[in-house]
Amino acid sequence: MRVGFGYDSHRFGDDPHAVQKLGGVAVENCPKLVAHSDGDVVIHAVVDALLGAVALGNIGEHFPDTDPQWQGADSATLLARTVSELAANGWKVGNVDVTVVCEKPKIAPHVLSMRTRLAELLGVEVGAVSVKGKTNEKMDAVGAGLGIEVHCVSLVEKI
Repeated sequence: MRVGFGYDSHRFGDDPHAVQKLGGVAVENCPKLVAHSDGDVVIHAVVDALLGAVALGNIGEHFPDTDPQWQGADSATLLARTVSELAANGWKVGNVDVTVVCEKPKIAPHVLSMRTRLAELLGVEVGAVSVKGKTNEKMDAVGAGLGIEVHCVSLVEKI
């Protein structure tokens, strides 16, 4: 078994490619996120945690923002490719624990949908996926509502 840690953050803005998804789920009242792909900051943190767990680098190495093929890409595709790459290297996902830090949108109403979608993409039971929301108590740029950050811990197991 190995443990990985992932982190990602995006600022809010008017990115025309953003589809306002978190954890693969459309989230109402979520400001658009500035990003090269679709801006799903939750999936990006999960990808980084999984890649880190097996020492395969990071999301930017596998899906660089300098490559036009990833412009506006659905982050679910990035996660599916990451899970396939793990399997090709003899690993499977055990579980993930995700913390979303933002003042808006409220995460609680979307937790079950995000857990369900992430479990589907990861090939695990819903009980192996934790998603929780926290505010930053109005501190720093995230607390001022200028963006969102996500932390993820993953466990992977040898196949």
